[in-house]
Amino acid sequence: MKRSPELGFDDDGRPVLITAAAPAYEVQHRERVRKYLTLMAFRIPALVLAAVAYGMWHNGLISLLIVAASIPLPWMAVLIANDRPPRHTKEPRRFDSTQRRTPLFPTAERPVLERHSHSSTETGIAARGD
Repeated sequence: MKRSPELGFDDDGRPVLITAAAPAYEVQHRERVRKYLTLMAFRIPALVLAAVAYGMWHNGLISLLIVAASIPLPWMAVLIANDRPPRHTKEPRRFDSTQRRTPLFPTAERPVLERHSHSSTETGIAARGD
């Protein structure tokens, strides 16, 4: 990239992206609505196609298969539309299961708490002068 006289713009005059922030909520919402409407747009033509297929071939099985294929479309559309954008490989993980393992059978030993309680009582004794 060449340096342009105005900072923050590339050679074509477009602003340079200097952040790794996620797209705005409105942009994400618009994309999700577009995905939902695209998937739901296949449902009505499928029902019309089922009626046309029954009218042409007088075979209820073909029409029933087309209708059965259109039944899970709303469910799939909601799942796909509510999905978040994919994670980037550089995005930090929020939970590390190797560090925070809950034991299957917890024991009564609490070495960290006992060590802390002993040190606080010793400092309390030393502070009082006993």
